[in-house]
Amino acid sequence: MSQQNRWIMSESKVAEFLKEHPRMMGVLFALTVLMAQTGSVVADNGYATAGP
Repeated sequence: MSQQNRWIMSESKVAEFLKEHPRMMGVLFALTVLMAQTGSVVADNGYATAGP
């Protein structure tokens, strides 16, 4: 097996992994929510307010 193909995961491998480790689904969901909120915060910091 080549180095490049070792890191490729198909949907069936991911589904099988999550069946074996059901708590990881909650962890992945929490990370998704965290990343979505972090993106909003970072984007909001880019605005400057002009005026008094």
